[in-house]
Amino acid sequence: MNQALRHIGRTLAIALPVVLVLSGTLAVSRVPWVGGPADDTVLTASTGEEELTPEAALQERLLTTLRQEDPSVALTALQEAVDSDPSLAPHCADIAQALGEAAVEKYGSTRRAQQHARPVCDTSYASGVAAAE
Repeated sequence: MNQALRHIGRTLAIALPVVLVLSGTLAVSRVPWVGGPADDTVLTASTGEEELTPEAALQERLLTTLRQEDPSVALTALQEAVDSDPSLAPHCADIAQALGEAAVEKYGSTRRAQQHARPVCDTSYASGVAAAE
């Protein structure tokens, strides 16, 4: 009997550490902070603001200009921005439409907003004014 207990003790002394190491490794590998190939993001310190795309930044800047000044100034700035950076051209119509909607919101009247129309991005500004009705 004594010999059997000694044999069981030796077996456990060898097997138990191996089992504990393997189970610990498996447990740690399943914890969310261990990233897989899809989790290649790096967290950086920031001010809490998201990085805007160039077209979104332009739209925000032009909406601010429209609210502080008038739609004519914003539309002229939009045309200049598209002329200087042709990569913004595909977004021109959406930005002009947003400016039209914001102009109606500012003036409360489609007629007054339409007075500031410019031939920027075809008739997108006018579409925005009409959509805001």
